[in-house]
Amino acid sequence: FFFSSSPISNFILLSPRPPPTISTMKFNDISKPSKDLLSDDYTNSMTLKCKGKAGPIGVTIETERSAAGTLSSKVGGKFAYAGLNFDKLQAKADGSNVLETSLVPMAGCKMTFKANKGADLGVEYTAGSVTTTGSLDVLNMSKLSTSTCIGVAPGINVGGDLSYNISGDKAGLSSYNIGASYATGPLFASVTSASKLSQFNVGVLYKVNSDLSLASSTTHSSAKTCNVLAIGGSYSGLANVGTIKAKVGSNGITSACVVREVAPKVNLTASGSISGADFSTLKYGIGITM
Repeated sequence: FFFSSSPISNFILLSPRPPPTISTMKFNDISKPSKDLLSDDYTNSMTLKCKGKAGPIGVTIETERSAAGTLSSKVGGKFAYAGLNFDKLQAKADGSNVLETSLVPMAGCKMTFKANKGADLGVEYTAGSVTTTGSLDVLNMSKLSTSTCIGVAPGINVGGDLSYNISGDKAGLSSYNIGASYATGPLFASVTSASKLSQFNVGVLYKVNSDLSLASSTTHSSAKTCNVLAIGGSYSGLANVGTIKAKVGSNGITSACVVREVAPKVNLTASGSISGADFSTLKYGIGITM
């Protein structure tokens, strides 16, 4: 032991370090870090998204231009009233509507309702290092889904999900999968199953430094031992350029994008993709969020 003449220093040196915390998450998010780096911000669309406030209501207008040059918009809002959160209230150009609400009846418990083409009643419950979710199709009463994720140690989460068809010719257990993730220092890795354990998906994310991150996504099955879906990276070390992302997939398509704040609270995303060296397959997209 090393003792200092200062009582304060001795207290700091001899005091036990707090134990590392065990975190939890929803099972759907168990491979989120690597997935997000390889999927977020890449687009082939021309979009404009505007956010603002109308009193207590948050308003969002999203406009997209099609390949034919026509514009379509979605208008949405979010607000809370008497403890009930209206997380999304949206009207689309095709006449359809979206409604998403949530309610927290007690600590650790969240109830949700989502209506779009269907209607699902859900619940999310977290107790300690365990997060459990459930969802019921209340429109057709045809499907029940549930998942559980457990933080078994610092940086280690395991879990699984399953779906059950309640009615119809395909009544019975329709899907079930398991997964695990591990995070330590700059490394994150996850393994999840698909198609009733007949395929396993592996995602890896490594933060080389504060500016550079690398990620990969592969699938493994009896039909194909290893299929590299995508390898990519993100670099944010050029302040005058923004965040640069690029990836290449097993389908031969190379994609890249740049995300930059061009003005206070105005973000510009420019993205493009090409198959091999065939410039006739070049696609691009631009998105502005303000």
